[in-house]
Amino acid sequence: MITGSMFRDSIISAANNISNSRQAVDALNVFPVPDGDTGTNMSMTIAAAAKEMEALPDDCTIAEASKKCSSALLRGARGNSGVILSLIFRGFAKGFKGLDSAGGRNVANALQKGVDAAYKAVMKPTEGTILTVVREASEAAAEMADIQDDPLEVGFAALQAAKEALAKTPELLPVLKKAGVVDAGGQGLVLVFEGMESVWYNNAIIQPINGREVKTVSTASKSTVANASDDIKYTYCSEFLIQKSSMAKHKDPHRLRAFLESIGDCVVVVDDGDIIKVHVHSNEPGNVIQAALKYGQLINIKIDNMKYQHKNAEVGVEDGEEVITPSVKESENEYGFVAVCAGDGLKELFFDIGADTVVSGGQTMNPSTDDIFNAVMNTPAKTVFVLPNNKNIIMAAEQAISLAKDREVRVLQTQTIPQGISALLAFDKSVSADENQMNMSSAASAVETAQVTFAARDSEVDGRKISEGEIMGLCNGKIKFIGDDITEIAFKSADKIFKRDVYSLVTIIYGEGANEEEAVKVEKALTDKYGSDIEISVVNGGQPIYYFIISAE
Repeated sequence: MITGSMFRDSIISAANNISNSRQAVDALNVFPVPDGDTGTNMSMTIAAAAKEMEALPDDCTIAEASKKCSSALLRGARGNSGVILSLIFRGFAKGFKGLDSAGGRNVANALQKGVDAAYKAVMKPTEGTILTVVREASEAAAEMADIQDDPLEVGFAALQAAKEALAKTPELLPVLKKAGVVDAGGQGLVLVFEGMESVWYNNAIIQPINGREVKTVSTASKSTVANASDDIKYTYCSEFLIQKSSMAKHKDPHRLRAFLESIGDCVVVVDDGDIIKVHVHSNEPGNVIQAALKYGQLINIKIDNMKYQHKNAEVGVEDGEEVITPSVKESENEYGFVAVCAGDGLKELFFDIGADTVVSGGQTMNPSTDDIFNAVMNTPAKTVFVLPNNKNIIMAAEQAISLAKDREVRVLQTQTIPQGISALLAFDKSVSADENQMNMSSAASAVETAQVTFAARDSEVDGRKISEGEIMGLCNGKIKFIGDDITEIAFKSADKIFKRDVYSLVTIIYGEGANEEEAVKVEKALTDKYGSDIEISVVNGGQPIYYFIISAE
């Protein structure tokens, strides 16, 4: 049987094991953009749990240990890989609930609950990732549990299956095969399982290697990911209300959201009693309507052609409301805002346009769920909108929703700094939270983002070799330009996202490694080409990692 103290020690061992190898896991990232590295994120996530485990007594039950582990992982989760890891162990807490110790079937059941939680949290699961590794480990555990109710044999079977699944990830994801590596998240999970197995099988806690332990960082030092939507990828903006019907074929709004995510983006599905409020951008408004009719009658239907609107109207957002005074814990205001960014200039900018609290973090230092939760609780509002401004922070932010008991938390899907700025400027205190969420999401999706950074590692993307240190221009998250001159790459990137007669405003945010003179040089090149058709603002963001963040709207 696996006792509480064995589970406790296995988490400490797992944290040490992945910490010892975190740099090797980080190196598995195939995309050359400096990012919130998987090994570091997973190490910091489970390190939060290990710290809590050290305080548990030898006579703790496995229910107590797994519950405390799950809570610590949830709050300490960083990046998508860290969130998924926390969800896997949330399954352990559910599976071991009420138990003093666990047998083989208990272990298999707990692992399956973790798989269910992880897959449910990811809207579009990708095989060849950590999800595949944990799923196949769970399947092997269940098969072994049917043969013998021995937790050591079940755990060993799960570990072996995880290793085999990891080895196959390059066959499922061509980008991994081309780079000759396995999935970083999957590798991190195998290291966690190996650390646990060392205690379960050998009663030996893997010890940390001197100098490799992960230290808690109080303030982050990196900026944002660039993974915005492609050029007006979806034409139609559909908004409507569904009057629920007891006779409806479908009743779970999560199922509707999953379908809408599969055919579009900027999805908002809000279950509000007898009404479901829906917003989505798609190329299939007819299919949107047909899917919604399975839940009840539709009212207040509005469908707009966004490409037509862009061609016939100047795109922009009104100035936001006045700045709300700095945070207190009492929910004294109706609405409040938390933004994530790095750089003194960007921090000041978000405060200027209405943010109550700014969480330091971004590209290579993803804030934890607890960081975001604390910011929410220090925001004086009944409803708090969170702007992650980074694709790899959204899942961690969403985990904070369930932690806030005395206020409502709404996480907007902002993936870049410009998206966060436009979303916040689109807020209107005279309309409801649901309408604001739709309007702010729409404003964010209308923004094109270009970023100029350096290659963190040698790589090959879309058949092009990229050497470490080369300058890269990303347009909506995709590498489009490579060179050695940051102003030249910045101009090409800005020129790529700006479309005459569609956009009119460009904002150039320069950060560390660039200066105002270089930003003005980019501004002049754009003005020379587009003349009066373009309005340009230059901002000192002070952000690390990215020489320039440029938006078009």
